[in-house]
Amino acid sequence: MVGKKTQNESVQVKRPGGEMATRPLHFIFIADCSGSMSVDGKIESLNQAIKLVIPLMVKVADENPHAQILVRALAFSVGAQWHLSQPTPVEQFSWTDLEIPDDCGGTDMGRAFEMVAAQLKMPPMTDRALPPVLVLLTDGGPTDDASAGLRVLLAEPWGKKAVRVAIAIGDDAELGILQKFIDHPELKPLLANNPDQLVKHIKWASTNVLKAASSPASRAAGTMFDNRVNVPVPLPAEEEDGDEQSPVW
Repeated sequence: MVGKKTQNESVQVKRPGGEMATRPLHFIFIADCSGSMSVDGKIESLNQAIKLVIPLMVKVADENPHAQILVRALAFSVGAQWHLSQPTPVEQFSWTDLEIPDDCGGTDMGRAFEMVAAQLKMPPMTDRALPPVLVLLTDGGPTDDASAGLRVLLAEPWGKKAVRVAIAIGDDAELGILQKFIDHPELKPLLANNPDQLVKHIKWASTNVLKAASSPASRAAGTMFDNRVNVPVPLPAEEEDGDEQSPVW
């Protein structure tokens, strides 16, 4: 009996470290590949921005060894499809450029939400996962029933608990559905009107948000919001005077 108790106590001591070392955190890019993304180099800027942040994401993972950061990407235009289908450890993550498909006359955002929701079910998700990070990038409005797709996503516990960020590429993005996707009054869609702003916003989502989700830190008054999942995430820095460049998109 004594030996059995000692063995159980040993497991209890090791369990937190052991589990934390392998707790998965799913980071998913949800990217618009509709025809309008081919205008003024938007899709090229998006591809370049993601490539630039990969080393920074790896650094975040190195600083948070208790979390296993797994990256995926989903593209949507007419329908939606996984661009990177397998959850890939960030250390092994490399970016294959998104391309605009020949049949690109739609923006099926609702279908994209449904496909992400299917991957946030249990299984394949587990109750030991950390809150996922979902980054939506679009330059327009949905051509399908995005609200219905969003209800499917938010009906999944991990969909509701996810930290959801939306980046509007250019002035034509429909901010209303992006705000519904975020579903938090203190966080607004991030507006990218040129390539530098797009890099800045993707960097924030891929580093600051990812770091907070993978290693929840103490709340600092005035700098954090509670995304209803107990994950304190820093609010993005406001644009400083003279920081804004002439719009390209």
